[in-house]
Amino acid sequence: MLRLITDFDGPIIDVSERYYRVYQFCLEKIQRPGQTVRSLPKAEFWDLKRSRVPEPRIAMISGLDETQSKQFAQLRRQTVHSQPYFSYDELAPGAVDALEKVQQAGVDLAVMTMRRVRELNYAFERHNLGRFFPKNRCYCLSNDYVKTRDVDDKPLLMERALAELPPAQNTWMVGDTEADIITAKNHGVEVIAVLCGIRNRTQLELYKPDLIVEDLSAAVDLVLQHSSFPPAR
Repeated sequence: MLRLITDFDGPIIDVSERYYRVYQFCLEKIQRPGQTVRSLPKAEFWDLKRSRVPEPRIAMISGLDETQSKQFAQLRRQTVHSQPYFSYDELAPGAVDALEKVQQAGVDLAVMTMRRVRELNYAFERHNLGRFFPKNRCYCLSNDYVKTRDVDDKPLLMERALAELPPAQNTWMVGDTEADIITAKNHGVEVIAVLCGIRNRTQLELYKPDLIVEDLSAAVDLVLQHSSFPPAR
């Protein structure tokens, strides 16, 4: 049996608009009356995010001082994964077609995400994605889970998945962050990084995925065509 485990945000869901709206909200809330700030264009903001520029630094680039930048980062953490901002998420181009192709090919498909149950269910209902992922193929955080770091929390989900899922001859992971790459490598799972998410090529290459491709569609084509991958390029 062939298995594909995919991250959710990035390969399937484009979160850039949510992150940008939260950035604008936090900038407006933290700036002092009469203070001149520069709201970055979305493309510039997203380039900074994909380059892993820290939140306080993004705030300072936008015109906030050091103290405000810390406040900005804290408010951002409190806001970015809250309603109503999830309504700004959009389907990544080609993602549904890719999932349908996997399903039609008889590949065992699972999702592994740092979303909480309620956050994943919201997206499933909004974008009609539950048809691809039965409950026993969904690995996410409980609603009351206290997050630490993705690079620490996500490997725990992979450990549980590999213990619970039936054996597979080949298993691949698709993701868009260092947490996905580290998680897969720690468990001997081949990993394809995609460029359609929150990390750019330079950041992904630091963690040496098996391959880097543009999006989920390209990753799915490789999974269906090959049983092993050349080094990342």
